[in-house]
Amino acid sequence: MSEKNEPGVWQGFKTFLMRGNVVDLAVAVVIGAAFTNIVNSVVKGVINPLVGAFGTKSLDNYRSCLKDPCEVAADGTVTSGIPIMWGSVLGATLSFVITAAVVYFLMVLPMSKYLARQEARRRAREGAKETVEVSELEVLKEIRDALVARRGPDHDRP
Repeated sequence: MSEKNEPGVWQGFKTFLMRGNVVDLAVAVVIGAAFTNIVNSVVKGVINPLVGAFGTKSLDNYRSCLKDPCEVAADGTVTSGIPIMWGSVLGATLSFVITAAVVYFLMVLPMSKYLARQEARRRAREGAKETVEVSELEVLKEIRDALVARRGPDHDRP
């Protein structure tokens, strides 16, 4: 049996969920899923038409045949041969690279610069505080030395 002081299962679960890193992770997953849709739309709406200007209309149509004859039906099912669909791999790779570049340049890099500025400000504040504390200590030592000098060496106590 558990004691009254121990948190219950639901209380422990609530504490786990309310930690900042779990909430941040959940937000990141939702934002990432939405962002993936944007990147996929850019690849299908911008990059595929650009590729289509030089070749087929979509990267998915680029393939090589490992075993002839390669025949793929209109719905994408393979009817004969062994096709290697390298165009779809290239499209997925482009989506990944675009996603990684946008995340890095629009999220990671600015956040890193912001955190570096915050750290520099914190260190500057600490450095100024240490300078003030050292200065006060030096002043107190000078006052002590002046009082000792005024008293003279004959007086051990005030």
